[in-house]
Order: sequence, then C-alpha cells, then structure tokens
Amino acid sequence: MPGSVPPPPPAAVDATAPSAVAVSGSAHLLRVTLLMAGSCLPILGAVLIAPVLPKMQDHFASVPGAKALVPLALTVPALALALLAPFAGVIVDRVGRKRLLVVATLLYAAFGTAPLWLDSLGGIIASRALVGVAEAAIMTACTTLIGDYYSGRQRVKYLALQTMCASASATVFFVLGGAAGSAGWRMPFWVYAVSLVLAPLMATALPNPAARADGDEVPAAAPAEAEARRPFPWRQLAGICALTFFGAMVFYTVPVEMAYLLDDLGVENTGVIGLATAIASAATVGGAVTFARLKRSPDPMLPVVLAVCAAGFGVMFLAGNAPLLVIGAVVNCVGTGMLLPALLTSAMSRLSFEDRGRGTGLWTAAFFGGEFVCPLVLLAGESAVGSLTGAVGVLGLAAALVAAGLWAARRRTGAVDARPLPEQLA
Repeated sequence: MPGSVPPPPPAAVDATAPSAVAVSGSAHLLRVTLLMAGSCLPILGAVLIAPVLPKMQDHFASVPGAKALVPLALTVPALALALLAPFAGVIVDRVGRKRLLVVATLLYAAFGTAPLWLDSLGGIIASRALVGVAEAAIMTACTTLIGDYYSGRQRVKYLALQTMCASASATVFFVLGGAAGSAGWRMPFWVYAVSLVLAPLMATALPNPAARADGDEVPAAAPAEAEARRPFPWRQLAGICALTFFGAMVFYTVPVEMAYLLDDLGVENTGVIGLATAIASAATVGGAVTFARLKRSPDPMLPVVLAVCAAGFGVMFLAGNAPLLVIGAVVNCVGTGMLLPALLTSAMSRLSFEDRGRGTGLWTAAFFGGEFVCPLVLLAGESAVGSLTGAVGVLGLAAALVAAGLWAARRRTGAVDARPLPEQLA
C-alpha cells in the first residue's frame, strides 16, 4: 500500500469528496442505495430473461440455428462484460467514475429495451452484447466508487453488501422475469427501463470523488506525474485476478448446476428445485454478512474460505439424496458469500486512487470471465469423469488444492495468522 506517500496539502483534497466532508444520514443512505442498485443491473441482465427463453425459442423456431442462438441472448452480456471491463476501467480513470456511470446507465436502458422493437434474432443478440458493454462500465464504475468513497471497515462492509445485494437480486429478478414473461416473451425487457430512474439520481446524488490523505490513498496528482512516480501494479494484481477467475467458477457452480444435480437425484418438482436454490442463495447472503462482521484482513482469510467452499463441494459429491445435496450447497454458498467480497477487498487494497478504475476493470473481467466459462468447464469435467456430480467433486478438489497452496505460501512468508485490520482501518 502506498501509505508512505506524504499527505497532500488541504487544498489538494476536493471539498466535495465524501471523505472530506460529513454527509447527512439521508444523503449517505441514498448514495449507498444508488451504488447497490447500479451493482445489481448486471445481475438483472444475467437472469431476467432466463424464464422466457423457451418462449423465445418457439417464436424464432423458423430461424436457422435458433436452438443455439437463443441461449446466447442470455449469456452474451456476461461475455461482453468480461471482455470489455478492462477498457471500461481505463475510461473510468481517464474521464471520471461518475460521468461514465451516468452515461452507461442511460445506455443500459436503451440497449436493454431494444428487443421490445426488434424482430431480428441477430439484432436482439447484438443489442444484448451492447447491454454487456454498458454493464461493464456500470459494474466497474460502481465498484470503483465504493473504493473511492470508503476505506477500511466501511469499505469491507459495503463490498460485502454489494455481494449480498447481487445474490438476493438474482432470485428476485428470476421471479420477476417469470412473472412478466407470462404476458409474453418481450415483456421482461421493459424492466431495463428502471435505469432511466437511476441515472438522474446518480447524476445529482453521487459526488465526484478525490484521493484521500487517510493513509489508505495516494494524493491526487497530474496523470503524467503519477505515471512517472508509480507504475501500475500489474504483478500484485495478476495473482488476485487469476484467483478471482477460479473463484468465479466456484461461486457460480451451485446457482448454475443445482437444478441439474437435483434432477440427477430424481427431483423434478420445480417448486422443490426453486426452494433449494433459494436456500442456497440465502446462504450466500449469510456468508457475505459473516464476512462483513469479521474484523480481519482479506488475504489471510482466503485459504479458509476456499476450504469451506471445497468442503461444500465434497458433501455434494458424496450426497446420495436431495437433503444432503442441499446441505452441501448451503456449506458451499456460505463460503462463496465470503469469497467474493474477500477477493474484491483484497484487490482494492492493492490499488491507489489513480489506478482503481483500471484495477477494478481487470478484476471485473476476471470474475465475469470465470462466470462465462463455469458451465463449459463443468461440461468438460462431466464428459471426462462421467457425471456432473463427479465434475463438482473435481472442482471441489481443485478448490482444496488452491486453498492449501495459498496457506503454504503464507507460511513461507511468515504470515499465517489472520491479522486484524490496522487500527486506522478498524
């Protein structure tokens, strides 16, 4: 951390920065609400239309290749987000977090509602790819602003809250998409217009951030001077991004594969499957709450958190009935609920103000890249070992090995203890 850099004179700190002035409780609540709502928009894009894919399939049945193309309408935003988030990070650092967030939120509404008027399946998939472009900017900007506005325990708290909101919203959006889809496959796309309400609120309620002199940030400086003095921390960030790519596969295995795992055990009742998925989602929220309450640095916690995820996968692999499978999923999801904010907080701790947009963009790309390849990796594992349950067991073994490797690395550096955060961050 660049905490050894001398603090800037008072004039160097933007008086409008949330770190420089006290804000009222209502203003603070509105700010947090907008950041959490913005962070949920990419989740909306990922799950909202899932319930209407069969109806879309029927509508475009005469289109060559529709069987393969229609599912792309659901998955292509995540791919676009993963590919473009690093570029969004660069733009965030250059043009400003707030400005990019407001513009991207407006574009999200335009691209998201486009299928209401498009009759071409190709055009709809293209509009969905553009939704992913907007999502890359929104997610990167929102996460960067959380890092800008808050430090220490507050930052940990709100990054964990971001995970909680994303996990809970996935279930809400799935139900909302199913309810709206009963009126036609196009109807859920109207929900994307909600960002038209968020954009003006973001423009007026979110202040422009500035670098803080609190021991957690470097002072603001001209871009050329900052680049000459401090190169971008590629090496420090590479490891956490690689771990995040793997962690995203661990994170998304239960939400993506739970229905198939239950089906393999003979459970076909959609109500039971929905209840099991909701219980697992609640466990993810519980894990995020637990992480927010633990006054520990994120890096020492990662081996333990991954070990919890691995244990959950192990129980799922050994489960011979649905109740035991759900228990394993709950254990795993408690771990993944802690894993995501731990990874993100760890990445944030490596970034100064001037680099935070680029760094957050790279982290976001790693996470959504792992999300995109998760079902592909499990499909390959299923082909290799003969069953989806076996593929989950292999992923659990891999998680255990990664946890052991991280623990051994910390032992070699003499940092095995889960140290509390420094006092200034507590």
